[in-house]
Amino acid sequence: MPEAASAPAIRAAIGDSEFDRDTAVTPREPGVYDIDLSAGWTIISAVNGGYLLAVLGRALADALPHSDPFTLSAHYLTASQPGPAVVRTQTVRAGRTLSTGQASLFQTDGQGREIERIRLLASYGDLGALPDDVRTSAEPPAIPPMDQCFGPEDGPAPVEGSSAIMDRLMLKLDPSTLGWALGKPSGKGEMRAWFGLADGRDHDPLSLLLAVDALPPTAFELGLSGWVPTVELTVHVRSRPAPGPLRVSITTRNLAGGFLEEDAEVWDSADRLVAQSRQLARVRLG
Repeated sequence: MPEAASAPAIRAAIGDSEFDRDTAVTPREPGVYDIDLSAGWTIISAVNGGYLLAVLGRALADALPHSDPFTLSAHYLTASQPGPAVVRTQTVRAGRTLSTGQASLFQTDGQGREIERIRLLASYGDLGALPDDVRTSAEPPAIPPMDQCFGPEDGPAPVEGSSAIMDRLMLKLDPSTLGWALGKPSGKGEMRAWFGLADGRDHDPLSLLLAVDALPPTAFELGLSGWVPTVELTVHVRSRPAPGPLRVSITTRNLAGGFLEEDAEVWDSADRLVAQSRQLARVRLG
């Protein structure tokens, strides 16, 4: 069992957190939702991909007969900006144990044209109805106790420009994956951290969608810098997380042609693997 984190003096409850307010969608008509994307979840000037996935995930949770995301695959078509957006959903299939739907997020550009930002295909079910039987060779990542790890407040901003999202996260990075911050990247393509929301809100399946895409890019430890935009992101949610901080481990094994993959595992305070993901991202070379 990992060492527990010190809790904030006042903890936000699920449903009454900044994350909940900023991912809330307003139904306009069946299958259509409005949202004002918050500037609080930006890195450089673009809205974080995990936050956007949670927005679409919340819309599908409302639109489908089942409320828990099981598997989601999102293609990021154009960079989203803070401000008004519309989410359009469609039920593809409604089954007894799984429902499948798709969702797209649109924004209007300066010429009044509607631009599709993200397209998502996902299956939902009831995580609480899953059997308890677990057979796995996976092991939780070995991360030092939180008081031996470092957050954004302990050093310079990880990227140039806005990093507003960091003010909304509790992020404590494993020192062995922080060589990039000292100008000595390891070249291993690994990033590990304790993860939570700054207001102390416990985690649920939707916040796991944020967790898989909230750490600094593994490209930093490969000696690269700058924005690493997501092209495609697939997430598997395996269980509802126990209260307490999460541990997130991300690895990259192959960078080729200006693209890399990031494989993420998310573990809860009960040592359970609660989410997995893989994304393809573009990197700036040279």
